[in-house]
Amino acid sequence: MPITIPSRKTVIQDIKNRGGMVAAVLPIHYPRALLRAFEIFPVEVWGPPRVDVSLGSAHLQSYVCSIVQNSLSFIKMGELDFASLILIPHTCDSLQGLTSVLMDLVKPRPPLFSLYLPRGQREEGVVFLAAELRSLYAGLSELTGRKPTDAELLAAIEREELSDHLLARLYAQRLTLGLGNLDFYRLLRSREYLPAEDFAALAESALQTQVAPQSGTPLMLSGILPEPMAVLDVIEKVNGLVVADDLACCGRRLYQPGLSAEPFRRMAESLISAPPDPTRGNPISERVQYLTDMAAKSGARGVLFYDVKFCEPELFDLPELRRALKEQGLASLNIEVDINNPLPHQTATRIGAFLEMLNH
Repeated sequence: MPITIPSRKTVIQDIKNRGGMVAAVLPIHYPRALLRAFEIFPVEVWGPPRVDVSLGSAHLQSYVCSIVQNSLSFIKMGELDFASLILIPHTCDSLQGLTSVLMDLVKPRPPLFSLYLPRGQREEGVVFLAAELRSLYAGLSELTGRKPTDAELLAAIEREELSDHLLARLYAQRLTLGLGNLDFYRLLRSREYLPAEDFAALAESALQTQVAPQSGTPLMLSGILPEPMAVLDVIEKVNGLVVADDLACCGRRLYQPGLSAEPFRRMAESLISAPPDPTRGNPISERVQYLTDMAAKSGARGVLFYDVKFCEPELFDLPELRRALKEQGLASLNIEVDINNPLPHQTATRIGAFLEMLNH
C-alpha cells in the first residue's frame, strides 16, 4: 500500500501555522534533539534543484559542488527567509566557505549558526563535540530566550533515538516492505524534514507491511544523495534492486543511541557513532571494511558510486576505495552528476550496462 508523505512545503507551513520555529539545516550531521528541545524544527537543505545558479556562482568558484552552489542561490532568492535560523555544519571546505560568504558578504535574513564536527571516532572527539553542542545551546538560548533543562533535552534525545531505531528497522526489512526503490528512499528521506514523531508514525505504518522479498540484481549505492531521484527509477527499470546504501543523506546517518546520562555528551556520542564517512575523516580502510561487510550481509553484487560533481571528500577517497573493493571481488561504477540538471540518458545507459555485467 502506498504511503502518503507530506511535502517539505506542507510541513514547513504547518509548523509556521502553529507558531513554531524552523531551522534550515545544511548537510550532513547535526543535533536534531538539541534544536527540538528549543521547539525549533529542523528542515534540511540539500542544494535544491531548479534554481538560478548564477546567483550563487557570483560568489563561488565554478568548481564548487552543486549542493553549495544551489544552496547559496536558494538563499539569495529569499527561499529560506521563512526560517528562524540557518545551521551549517562544517562538513567540508566548500560548506565552510559558504559559511564565510554568508557571514561576510551575503548576510542572509535568518541568523546564521555553524557547527564544527570532530574527525574520526576518538574520545577526544566526543569531548570536543559535546563542547560544541553546549556552545550551540548558548546561541540558541540567546536567540529564543529559552533554557531547556536536562530533562527536556533528554526527552528530545529519546524521541530522536526512537526515530533512528525505526530508520534502522526500515533498512533491515527493506526487501519485504513492498516498496520500490524510489518509494523506499522517499520514505527514508522524509526524515530530512518531518518532526521525529511524524517520521516515527510513518515508519511504524510501513513496517506493518510484510510481503514476499523483492527480486532483482542486488546493488549498493554510495555517495552524498540520490539526486535527481529519477536514478532510482532507472535502476528499477533495468531490474536493479538497491539492497544497501552508504549515502550521506541516509545510510551514513544510522546513529546508535548515546550511553551517557549527561545530555550533551549523549548527543555527541550518538553523532560520532555514525558509519565511516569521508567528510569526518574516517580512514579508507574503515570504509572498505564497512562496505564489504555490508555487501556480504545484503548480497549486493556491486557498488554504484553516485557522486555530486566536484565533491572533494568523496572524490579524494574514490580511486583507492574502488581499487580495494575490486581486490575484495566487489565491482563498482562511478557516476558524477550536477543535481541542478536532469539525469542524462548516457547515465541511464551506463547503469544498465553495469547491472548487465553484474549478472554475468
